[in-house]
Amino acid sequence: MADVTRILSQIESGDRHAAHELLPLVYEELRKLAAVRLVHEKPGQTLSATALVHEVYIRLVGPDDGPGWNSRGHFFAAAAEAMRRILVEKARRKACVKHGGEHLRIPFDAEEITADATSVDLIALDDALRRLEERDPDSAKLVKLRYFAGMTLEQAAEALGVSLRTAERNWTYARSWLRRDLG
Repeated sequence: MADVTRILSQIESGDRHAAHELLPLVYEELRKLAAVRLVHEKPGQTLSATALVHEVYIRLVGPDDGPGWNSRGHFFAAAAEAMRRILVEKARRKACVKHGGEHLRIPFDAEEITADATSVDLIALDDALRRLEERDPDSAKLVKLRYFAGMTLEQAAEALGVSLRTAERNWTYARSWLRRDLG
């Protein structure tokens, strides 16, 4: 953990070579988060956990000078946000008419037919998160960390710099608010 924080500080101070040291340290953890996130996607998802991690990493430590991170938690919060954005962009692109969004998709594989019926509509979730963010930005950040980064409540509280009790209250509120908003 100390190495990750040290490397993030080096990246923030402009050391572009430090970014190459960061990937091996965070790759497995990011890949696990991506795999967990992709399990909850609708059947027919073509993005692999590896591809998602690479896309996230490019967005976080890409060629342009991105934002700096003040801690490991801040980095993983940014990774969760990047994962959310990538998945929502992909879902929106897939839903547009140009990419066959107006056609009924019929799964061919028997495994897809029996896939988890509790898959979430990412576009609807993103819209609901935006509305929640307008009302309560802290609760929205907590949802992103829990849902998209797969963090526990304790990890998310630490990343946000709030007490566990505050995180529990925000989580309870956010879940009920989203449940009501998503119908």
